[in-house]
Amino acid sequence: MMGRAVPAQRRCRGLALSVGVFLAALIAPAVRADDKLLLTGSSTVAPLAAEIAKRYESLHPGVRVDVQMGGSARGVTDIRHGLADIGMVSRALKADEADLTAYTIAFDGVTMIVNKVNPITTLTEEQIVAIYTGKIREWSAVGPGKGQIVIENKAEGRSTLELFLDHFKLSSPEIKADVVVGDNEEALKFVSVSPNALGYVSIGGAVYAADSGVPIKALPLDGVEPTIEAVATRKFPILRELNLVLARPPEGRVKDFINYAQSGEVYDLVKELFYVPIR
Repeated sequence: MMGRAVPAQRRCRGLALSVGVFLAALIAPAVRADDKLLLTGSSTVAPLAAEIAKRYESLHPGVRVDVQMGGSARGVTDIRHGLADIGMVSRALKADEADLTAYTIAFDGVTMIVNKVNPITTLTEEQIVAIYTGKIREWSAVGPGKGQIVIENKAEGRSTLELFLDHFKLSSPEIKADVVVGDNEEALKFVSVSPNALGYVSIGGAVYAADSGVPIKALPLDGVEPTIEAVATRKFPILRELNLVLARPPEGRVKDFINYAQSGEVYDLVKELFYVPIR
């Protein structure tokens, strides 16, 4: 069956619309490549990078900065393969990452956390190691608490995991975790709804969450309270850099953004997220 003929008037309107769209495309300013930036990687760096990006965009109309998480390993991989303009890594670069350059934008630490209702107030390093390797399974073995300890651990590729393993001299196969999560937010959420949970997260993330009413508490390590001051004075045992990383010298928009992210103009944002400014 033959289709009905399209009325001439409709054909004209359609033609006019097509021509209009074509002309608009010609007249509209082209989107410049250097007006778009993609940052990928660390979930610890991402919240700070996102806030810096918002302010940077407000100062540079037309510029768009996209921030995506996925872990520090993703930040390294993406920048090496040209999949991102800037990588985000929440640790110092390793010996086998000498091809990359790190630009530190803040400092942070890693702390153990429990649910706020847990009566435990401190754990020794020996107790933490025994818990994470399955030698201790009950809270009553390390303090006034009761019930079986529910262990949270991080997924591979997360710098928080690497720092935890390095500090406690452990390897991934030794960890007997009940729950494996990706980013700090997932760990905080899990511990906040699990009275018997034990986990570890960014100090900045823990302080921010507790200050916001999330029912978790951070535990001291080696007798040092997990505070912003302890990070600033370099007294806390597990410290780290929050870095933006590149595989080549910065140019153009990338260079301008990194310079801004390291400037005093964003120190208020660093402090609002409970990290420590670089100066």
